[in-house]
Amino acid sequence: MKEFGIIGHSLSHSFSKKYFSEKFLHEKITGCNYTVFPLGSLKELPALLHTHPDLLGFNITIPYKQEILPFLTDRSGIPSGLEACNCIRISGGELIGYNTDFIGFEQALKPFLYIERPSALILGNGGAAAAIRFAMNRLAIPNKTVGRNIIKGIDLTYENLDEKIMASHLLIINATPLGTYPNINECPPIPYSHLTSGHVLFDLVYNPEKTLFLQKGEEMGAVIENGYRMLVLQAEESWKIWNKA
Repeated sequence: MKEFGIIGHSLSHSFSKKYFSEKFLHEKITGCNYTVFPLGSLKELPALLHTHPDLLGFNITIPYKQEILPFLTDRSGIPSGLEACNCIRISGGELIGYNTDFIGFEQALKPFLYIERPSALILGNGGAAAAIRFAMNRLAIPNKTVGRNIIKGIDLTYENLDEKIMASHLLIINATPLGTYPNINECPPIPYSHLTSGHVLFDLVYNPEKTLFLQKGEEMGAVIENGYRMLVLQAEESWKIWNKA
């Protein structure tokens, strides 16, 4: 049995488990299993690999996309300058790291790049945000990272987001887990009153389908998109990686 899976801290509502289980069924892919591996710490990873010798690859989600990097024996699948990994292929005992998040995001975002000279605000500074920044730079879209405090990697705090900054950044990406089920009443603390019909709000969260972040944007006339299509695209990219010769 070929085994694949996902590691993370809280995986009770894993997109990947459901997606790959349905993929195996609908595409009549036999001899494969996709397992959820909740880890309280990455210190548990060596034991996991030892007890699952048939594991050929796995995805990584919050909060381990950056913490996983020291465990990799090969980073050649991660582009230079991108310090996050969400996909690992196991070959000959080697852990080969990749990032499929930025690929999925780029493809999911392209239908919304009709904005003339777009600039973006990226909310959050974790592993997902690192992939978003990398994709933005590849697309030559000026961007600033927003967090609660000015620390390394943060350009602006939420308190800095005045009407002028909001008006000059029409693309806003939520790369935080805020609003994810069951915490559906949470959202990033941006000044939603400054949103317009010219804004595009992209939320990496997919559950619920319309987060409070997206609801508030829609109320102001903004175009909204959740993270479902991005997740599908990055999942398919992971599948290609795990099955390449």
